[in-house]
Amino acid sequence: MKTNPDVIVIGAGGGGPVIAKELGERGINVLVLEAGPWYGNKKWPEPNQNRGKAKMSSDPGDLDGSLYRNQLTRLENDMNDLVTGKFRWGSADRRRTPWYRNVPDRSFLYQSAGIGGSTLHYYANSLRAFPQAIDNEWPINYDDLIPYYEKVENTLPVEFAPTTSKEALFYYGAEKAGFPLNQTLDVTSSGYRPQPNAILPPNEHLMDPNVSLEEVSHMEGCTLSGHCGQGCPYGPTLEKMAKRSTNVSYVPLAMKTGNVTFRPNTFVMKILTEDSASGRPHATGVQIRDTWTGEIEELRSKTVVMAAGCIETPRLWLKSELPHNDWVGRGMTTHYMDMVTGTFDEQTLMGILGSPSVNPFVGHTSGARLDYPGLGMIENLGESPGLSAQQAFGFSQYGYNILRGPGSDKWDQRGRLTGSELEEAMNGYKRSLTLLIVTDDEVQYQNRVELDPHIKDEHGPVPFVHYTPSEKSKKRREELAKVATTMLRGAGASQIHRSDLPPNYYIHIQSTMRMGFVVDTSCEAYQVEGLYIADNSVDYNALGGPNPTLTTQALATRTAELLAKKYF
Repeated sequence: MKTNPDVIVIGAGGGGPVIAKELGERGINVLVLEAGPWYGNKKWPEPNQNRGKAKMSSDPGDLDGSLYRNQLTRLENDMNDLVTGKFRWGSADRRRTPWYRNVPDRSFLYQSAGIGGSTLHYYANSLRAFPQAIDNEWPINYDDLIPYYEKVENTLPVEFAPTTSKEALFYYGAEKAGFPLNQTLDVTSSGYRPQPNAILPPNEHLMDPNVSLEEVSHMEGCTLSGHCGQGCPYGPTLEKMAKRSTNVSYVPLAMKTGNVTFRPNTFVMKILTEDSASGRPHATGVQIRDTWTGEIEELRSKTVVMAAGCIETPRLWLKSELPHNDWVGRGMTTHYMDMVTGTFDEQTLMGILGSPSVNPFVGHTSGARLDYPGLGMIENLGESPGLSAQQAFGFSQYGYNILRGPGSDKWDQRGRLTGSELEEAMNGYKRSLTLLIVTDDEVQYQNRVELDPHIKDEHGPVPFVHYTPSEKSKKRREELAKVATTMLRGAGASQIHRSDLPPNYYIHIQSTMRMGFVVDTSCEAYQVEGLYIADNSVDYNALGGPNPTLTTQALATRTAELLAKKYF
């Protein structure tokens, strides 16, 4: 490719590879910079051990599914530990500390650095925003997004999740609570449905006794192994891995255009600008730091796209001393989550499922959902045992259940479990169903990402992150917790535990660089020409509750079209 690309994209997570692929197909030269490692690329056979012999890769022949399988293990701690795990927010060198964010509250900030970003460990839930959340507030209409939703859904592709025991139990509870089946992608009323997930359909040999599970894992199609949160390295080649993280979907497609190069282990320090005839600065490149060597250099381009996520994108704007905007880093939403877990007797499960176990680890991690426009949504959650113990039973704002007792007659337990209580809960893990509450979170100016005035790392001032839910968000979460409890009681749960998660459970972070405030309707910055954003931060609000990835990818597809039209 050219020494100076036409476009530099910062971040190879949920949005960066999408806009890179779309621009590359238009003949535009793109360089994508990613701070973390690259798993499954032959140029980095030991991505966590050494720098490797190359800085970048543009040849799809470099991608290696066997290497990817070896690098993504089934060991929970190896993959998920927030300090040393492969899916941490930190450099490829796991001997170094993770990159620090100052979050003064009790928090669980679940983000991953690397080609694929946080889609490496996402559940692949790929659903559209609630139409009323767009049409009533955004400066664009819901109908404007539909063709871009459809393009992303076809590209990944997005399929409805298959039904395993935990989905069947979820649907049973939803029906007992009086909810109908929702048979649409564009949801305007309450109801349950299978999750639209970016996961390939189940392997056709999955139940064939003549084919071993190891053989199945090398074939095309979902193995229902429940490893969505650990990368899911199952498939015949890297491009055909079952879970469609961007590193196995959009990254190969971008490379095949012949116009896109990816460079891992590269942290962007600053946006470079020059004066323009309009009087506004124009983005002309970036200053970068090699995360292995510490070497700093500058790269030039005609335009720049920030796709570094809701924390790092506003941090980069502020570090670069770009023009002041009161809303940069402000208005952060998180979907203010909670979890309610029901444990069932074997006899009850036999009557509903014909099996004495739910086995929540089988199937998609999250394959069923209840939409509730105006409140948010509820989805089932089948995490691996370690993550279940941590998230459902070990993280709470309520305190220790054993010290405070039941929170009310709605729940048998509430808060953190330890000792014999935790042992009993995990003994019932195979007979449990966990429901994740995802709240339609209200935008508030004081919820923010800003630069810490006192703490720096090798990349400059660290981000200071603060979030407090509004009273409206609190009421919505409480209502959803009651709905979830009603579903579990109706299905026959004998024991119900509410996690009562603290507000700072950061998974679906959105809206820190809002459309209409920081960027225009094409996602170009109002105050900096040629600077675009292609991540969750441009969301005007929390989408009504649905997971943000598909909307981010639809917007990135749309932004590529508008960027190309204006500058190329």
